[in-house]
Amino acid sequence: MATSSAAAAVAPSPQQLEAEIAQLKALLAEKESQLKPQAMLSKKSKKKGQENLISVEPVQGCRDFPPEEMRLRNFLFGTFHRVAQRFGFEEYDAPVLESEELYIRKAGEEITEQMYNFVSKDNHRVSLRPEMTPTLARLLLGKGRSLLLPVKWYSIPQCWRYEAITRGRRREHYQWNMDIVGVKGVSAEVELICAICTTLSEFGLTAKDVGIKINSRRILQTVVEQAGVPADKFAPVCVIVDKLDKLAKEEVDSQLAALGLEASIVQTITETLAMKSIDEIAAKIGVEHEAVKDLQKFFAEVEAYGFGEWVRFDASVVRGLAYYTGIVFECFDRAGALRAICGGGRYDNLLSTYGAPQPVPCVGFGFGDCVIVELLKEKKLLPTLEQQVDDVVIPFDESMRPAALQVLRKLRESGRNCDIILDKKKVAQAFSYADRVQASRAILVAPDEWARGEVQVKNLREGKGKENNESTGERGTSLKFSDL
Repeated sequence: MATSSAAAAVAPSPQQLEAEIAQLKALLAEKESQLKPQAMLSKKSKKKGQENLISVEPVQGCRDFPPEEMRLRNFLFGTFHRVAQRFGFEEYDAPVLESEELYIRKAGEEITEQMYNFVSKDNHRVSLRPEMTPTLARLLLGKGRSLLLPVKWYSIPQCWRYEAITRGRRREHYQWNMDIVGVKGVSAEVELICAICTTLSEFGLTAKDVGIKINSRRILQTVVEQAGVPADKFAPVCVIVDKLDKLAKEEVDSQLAALGLEASIVQTITETLAMKSIDEIAAKIGVEHEAVKDLQKFFAEVEAYGFGEWVRFDASVVRGLAYYTGIVFECFDRAGALRAICGGGRYDNLLSTYGAPQPVPCVGFGFGDCVIVELLKEKKLLPTLEQQVDDVVIPFDESMRPAALQVLRKLRESGRNCDIILDKKKVAQAFSYADRVQASRAILVAPDEWARGEVQVKNLREGKGKENNESTGERGTSLKFSDL
């Protein structure tokens, strides 16, 4: 009871208040966006006598992807695919529905409380996947000895968590995962960090915009063990420490005390978390400690690759998931306005937890699609993503449609993205349509030109084509069908 009273008396920090206000604003904005279309539908239905029109909004916390949003998603995914393959990774996938048992762990992790889980019609407890790493473990175990190590796999799954909706946080998101299995040394972590930095660079971000905090869980584990804390308390300690950026320090201290830790031990933990250099850590746990050597080697290799300015040591980063065992990391925007862009670390014991005969070294990260979009918007780095139509073929009238179809097939077989006017339109309207869908060219198939084996090509984009339009007239210039 004393702990609860002390916690209640602690005033929230400015950061905590700002986070709560931002969360409330996001919830209010979402609710207003839902109510407006529903109110409009309600009015329309009363006028037309259609009281049973469905809501046009997706389920709260979820997103629709109409074409303009799909173009953005494909832009992100294209970058993820390109970088992963450049780094020698192979893609995999798995069902979105998994056995609930796969995700149930100890230590009171938030993720187990946020699952979309239910009993299926065949009486099995299942869940929409909240993350991909346990699924990866299941796949690896299924492959068994047929796997050639090291494994370098990546995926871009949709994940589901029932959590508070804030800026950059939804109840569903896509997450780019890259994992390396079978490598004990920190060169695997270096490979992943370099892939992250390469991706951020391709988005137009620099080390001035984004940084990556690096730590090793073995540091905190050593400190806790030296203090005499039972081993089964370490995972709950990590879950609480992971909330440092969300809660006031006093609240974190209170929750650590609630685990039964003495005040002196809580102080030792918080002092360790405040350390900002490997030298400080080495002075506390010894220069020969494996975690110290791993971190020194890691930073040296990242520097050698050329991304040294992107990374820094931060002892407060532990990650909230119980399965991490070594180096952990989080990528953040330096302005501090957003939650983590991505995060990950080493998880050498996860496969043995699921039944592997011995521990298998693994390291990986998850990179969500929501926060990075918010950051790119803020930095004005989102590209203009137009509909990808090269040509629109226009039959002069219905009698010319068979000829237009010949033109259409020739263009498509040459690799151009082509549309055709499907219904009857006046030529002027057809040209207007071609311009509206951002086509590069409009190709008119008219009787006189077709009799000569020609079509009329009008360049609709700026530059050289625009000058051509002015000199060749309304319909463009003639071009031989064979030259298309």
